[in-house]
Amino acid sequence: MNLTSHLNELRKKHQHLSEAVEQAQRSPATDDLEIVHLKKRKLHIKEEITRLSA
Repeated sequence: MNLTSHLNELRKKHQHLSEAVEQAQRSPATDDLEIVHLKKRKLHIKEEITRLSA
């Protein structure tokens, strides 16, 4: 896998997590810890994207 395709996959994962966070925040049944976990995974991916793009 080359760098460009890896970055594209990371961006897709980041977008998917963004949608999952939004959906979880709208659902009253979602545990706050689950939302925090999703946000941490999303941040980790964003940091990796930034690192690889530099």
